[in-house]
Amino acid sequence: MNGQVIRVISNLYTVKIDDQLYGCHARGKFRKENITPMVGDNVIVDTDNNIIVKILPRKNELSRPVVANVDMALIVTSVRKPNLDLTLLDKLISIITFNKIEPVICFTKLDLLDEVDLKDIENLREYYEMIGIKSFYNTEKIEIKKYVREKIVVLAGQTGAGKSSLLNSLEDGLDIATNEISEALGRGKHTTRHVELFGIGEGFIADTPGFSAIDLKDMTIEDLKNSFREFGNYECRFNDCVHYKEIDCGVKEALTEKKILQSRYDNYLRFMEEIKK
Repeated sequence: MNGQVIRVISNLYTVKIDDQLYGCHARGKFRKENITPMVGDNVIVDTDNNIIVKILPRKNELSRPVVANVDMALIVTSVRKPNLDLTLLDKLISIITFNKIEPVICFTKLDLLDEVDLKDIENLREYYEMIGIKSFYNTEKIEIKKYVREKIVVLAGQTGAGKSSLLNSLEDGLDIATNEISEALGRGKHTTRHVELFGIGEGFIADTPGFSAIDLKDMTIEDLKNSFREFGNYECRFNDCVHYKEIDCGVKEALTEKKILQSRYDNYLRFMEEIKK
């Protein structure tokens, strides 16, 4: 029977078939072929023996977090405790875009901001929306649930941003572990210990322990350019322009005219140096 892997703990795979859950093991041949079922996999199950006998083709897969067939990545981004980290946010957007997954931002802990800082966040949100990246505040629960309908969503973001708290607030009955922020470190402790898909409305969200060691190692400079989607709106003299030291660069002109956020461009250069190493 056809089903979908919704939870992985060690070598035990929970597969949802219709409205039934089956605790399954993977067929031995997968180990010989160095193939491992992933959360999000569409699989065929021998329900008499509770064995996954076939993994259907994946449209995409992530290695950290280990999730397949992802439609969207909800990047949970704290604005305080821990403070907003635009470098991490832009890096996640680039990596997610490179993996052909839709990035979506969810800003949390806005109640800790004063009016001036809140206005800065509103302006930041408007910019990301302008370049085609959907965003939410964590208080917009109904809108988030509508947006994730019929999608597999990866929940990502900085440690302590409130990912587990967001999940718990979106769906009654969830009780995912959360910890207080470490005041000394300014960041939270990892509280999620396995990969699992949680039903949120008519969609699935994965709360995972991943993205703690993200990097750009699989990306080229061209991939990086393409992941900064607003750069494509401007023409440069040279087709192979990397928007750094070249003359007649439309991206740098747009930056001077404040059409591109300085933080975005600075992060682009930072990531380019990281890729070159």
